[in-house]
Amino acid sequence: MTDENTTREPTGNDESGATDSQDALEAEVLEALRKVIDPELGLNIVDLGLIYEVSVDEGKASVDMTLTSPGCPAGPQILSSAQAAAGTVEGVHEAEVNLVWKPLWTQDRIDPAVRAVLGF
Repeated sequence: MTDENTTREPTGNDESGATDSQDALEAEVLEALRKVIDPELGLNIVDLGLIYEVSVDEGKASVDMTLTSPGCPAGPQILSSAQAAAGTVEGVHEAEVNLVWKPLWTQDRIDPAVRAVLGF
């Protein structure tokens, strides 16, 4: 995990040798994560900018994500739901969610369209 504020988007073959099918799986995992709702904010964790990276290697999905704050009372529920959602994707036989704190989450990570609706 790097300190960049980006979610990996599928782009076809890249320097790491990822294939289009791998990228498609990563996109499907990201889409499945949209079903995970932060219970306090009522928004999905992707649009909130909590997902930092998604990768799939040989059927194992790895998700690097954060929470809105280190003391988030819904943290265990969100992490568990994210792992379950990633594991529902066909072609994924194992899902791992890594909680990371760098970079720290800020409201700037919220999807711009969602920020506009929220009045940020």
